[in-house]
Amino acid sequence: MPTLNDIRSTFLNYFAKQGHEIVSSSPLVPRNDPTLMFANSGMVQFKNCFTGVETRDYKRATTSQKCVRAGGKHNDLDNVGYTARHHTFFEMLGNFSFGDYFKEEAIPFAWELITKEFGIDKSRLLTTVYHTDDEAFEIWKKVGVPEDRIIRIDTSDNFWQMGPTGPCGPCTEIFYDHGDHIWGGPPGSADEDGDRFIEIWNVVFMQNEQFEDGTMKALDMQSIDTGMGLERIGALLQGSHDNYDTDLFKALIEASADVTNVDPYGDQNVHHRVIADHLRSTSFLMADGVMPSNDGRGYVLRRIMRRAMRHAHLLGAKDPVMHRLVPALVQQMGAAYPELGRAQPMIEETLHQEETRFKQTLDRGLKLLDDELAGLDEGAPLPGAAAFKLYDTFGFPLDLTQDALREKGRTVDTDGFDSAMAEQKAKARAAWSGSGESADSTIWFDVADQAGTTDFLGYETEAAEGQIMALLVDGAQVAEAGVGTDVQVVLNQTPFYAESGGQVGDSGEIRVDGGVVRVTDTKKAAGVFIHFGKVESGMITKGAAAQLEVDHLRRSAIRANHSATHLLHEALREALGDHVAQRGSLNADDRLRFDFSHNKALSAEELRRVAVDVNRFIRQNTVVETRIMTPDDARALGAQALFGEKYGDEVRVVSMGEAATGKGQDGNTYSIELCGGTHVRQTGDIGTFVILSDSASSAGVRRIEALTGAEAFAHLDREALRMAEIANSLKAQPEEVMDRLKALMDERKALQNEVSQLKQQVAMGGGAGGASETKEVGGKTFLGQALEGVSGKDLRGLIDAHKQKIGSGVILLIANDGGKVAVAAGVTDDLTAEVSAVDVLKAAVPAVGGKGGGGRPDMAQGGGKDFAGAEEAIKAAEALLAG
Repeated sequence: MPTLNDIRSTFLNYFAKQGHEIVSSSPLVPRNDPTLMFANSGMVQFKNCFTGVETRDYKRATTSQKCVRAGGKHNDLDNVGYTARHHTFFEMLGNFSFGDYFKEEAIPFAWELITKEFGIDKSRLLTTVYHTDDEAFEIWKKVGVPEDRIIRIDTSDNFWQMGPTGPCGPCTEIFYDHGDHIWGGPPGSADEDGDRFIEIWNVVFMQNEQFEDGTMKALDMQSIDTGMGLERIGALLQGSHDNYDTDLFKALIEASADVTNVDPYGDQNVHHRVIADHLRSTSFLMADGVMPSNDGRGYVLRRIMRRAMRHAHLLGAKDPVMHRLVPALVQQMGAAYPELGRAQPMIEETLHQEETRFKQTLDRGLKLLDDELAGLDEGAPLPGAAAFKLYDTFGFPLDLTQDALREKGRTVDTDGFDSAMAEQKAKARAAWSGSGESADSTIWFDVADQAGTTDFLGYETEAAEGQIMALLVDGAQVAEAGVGTDVQVVLNQTPFYAESGGQVGDSGEIRVDGGVVRVTDTKKAAGVFIHFGKVESGMITKGAAAQLEVDHLRRSAIRANHSATHLLHEALREALGDHVAQRGSLNADDRLRFDFSHNKALSAEELRRVAVDVNRFIRQNTVVETRIMTPDDARALGAQALFGEKYGDEVRVVSMGEAATGKGQDGNTYSIELCGGTHVRQTGDIGTFVILSDSASSAGVRRIEALTGAEAFAHLDREALRMAEIANSLKAQPEEVMDRLKALMDERKALQNEVSQLKQQVAMGGGAGGASETKEVGGKTFLGQALEGVSGKDLRGLIDAHKQKIGSGVILLIANDGGKVAVAAGVTDDLTAEVSAVDVLKAAVPAVGGKGGGGRPDMAQGGGKDFAGAEEAIKAAEALLAG
């Protein structure tokens, strides 16, 4: 009996022999189709190939595509576990032709693979065609299918469309008859919903393209898109009509039974089936970069997780068990999808944390549910307000409550739930209006209500497709905007990072057919990302599909600065102590700024040590890891909360660097921070780190400004050039500059001392512009001098010298040195009881434009700005002494 792995290989290898390129599955998050939440079919990654927008080096392809249907238009979540063939995650086998072959080749390929390679009995097969497709009908007859087993279908069941727009066309399907012992009729009959006739393959003849206005035109290329569910064909080839009876699901179901100690195939089998299915979807979603959150794709992931966890709870699991099932999944599917094995530790950790959190609220939530039901009439639906309380207080999605009630034969008043949700949104809008934000910012709540929140793709990619959900000009929503218009664009998904936590918003381009917006900034409000820009060319319209591309060089520089900030934070703590905590930051493309708690300037040695440590971990070039956990768990791990971040139920934890005595579970992680920003993939991507300055930001807060990457190298290059110029001026080698400068400084100091001594000698000899002779004033010896070219710092020494020379008396010196006027007064010790140097100074300085001064009775100093008043100042001092 072939395993699912065998069947997948047989399919791919068959088409490889027919000249098809085996192409790896694309990620579950579509990068080229903004209308889809998740990849839901094999053709998603080839959409642009069918329209001719994209060409590849092959025209035939075959894949086994990962698919999820658990949100949006394609949502099978409610049925999973209760039916034989519904899944949240499944694999779609497919072969594709991009203008290479069409119906004449596609139908024989399908028939040969199914009847010869897989050996399925032809008599158990029947086919359908679109009611007007005579060509397909005749080809089926040619390969040997009797006319009575070719059914014409005149509904959309045989006209395939991936979404409301895009490539489409008639299709032909292959059905397997499981026998008359199973209820059901052939397709197109009244009993077609039964399980007897099961579709196993669909071949789409990609002939047309559907547009938003409902029109359709023929594609230039006639192409083929096929899809066959691996789980469904696997069940058939393994002798069952139940997908959960296949080898892969049996292995997962038995693993679930092992960790819960509950019979895998007893009356609680449905719980094991839900767990097995949801294990696959949650694990693959996380492997492709989706993390649990409260909106967008992350919200869908969390819903699937919690549904599985509730079923584990119903099996009696007291402790988290989902993470213990991941090894069984990797064993089954890791060879075909190596990304699953690479992400295994992260998947296990995230599942464990989510289930631990959920278990803490599950019992209380279920008790509330039971209390609400106890007061209701038999069979009455649960009031919407109660369901909303479960959602708002305990994190129970509506479908989880519906799933719990389904087992009790109850429903939920969904209209009441919607009303409660609308009331909460109204309160949030009112709170925003009173929060100090601009009053017109409430428009973003209206946009969010109409268009939904924006899904951020920027952790994984810098380019993607999106759909313009809202377009604003001058604060009002518009349908279109022409060239030269300043616009604000809201998309359903975006790789552009919105300004937050110190990191500036991204810039780049939004391109639509016939128009380009140059994005200059990105911000966020009410859950929507707002792209600020100007229409550079053409016309931009609401609803248009758009190519989104972040400015890669700018984002790379921002990432480098942000990651360096984390390393800087830890290096500061290592150098200065654990009191260091972030108090603000800026992570731009050309610099970083980091404010932190510390009460004094850093010494040159401390700055050097910090820079050396940061660069050491940059050169270490370790992988930068990101995990999702609760704030409490993150802090218990040793994570530092960064200033400016707002933390919800879960946080992104960014770890980097390896240290002998570090943090975290392994004890050797250098930096662990709570952070929602974007970061380098490895620390070496930062390049280098240079500190520019350390300054005071506010009381008890220091600010470091620094550079990384290209800006740091440019700065170092400029510094090297300056050094070379200095060395050249000094006629020395760069390594000799400091010795040469020291020699010059010593020489300068010696010359200054010599000049000072000469000036004092001149001053003692009479100076320039003032008499050196003493006179008797008021019975005291008085010396007043006006001196040119003498600095204020020399006056104290001159005062002391004159005191020694005259023995007893009063001295007033006024010096002019390059326009700076200095005044000094001195009184010998024997006279300080009669006259104070301070009084003499205060009498003199007004004449030279000064205001007061100060000192002691024996020595006082002041200043002025008008040396021309020196003689008047001396006379004022004489008048004071004369009484």
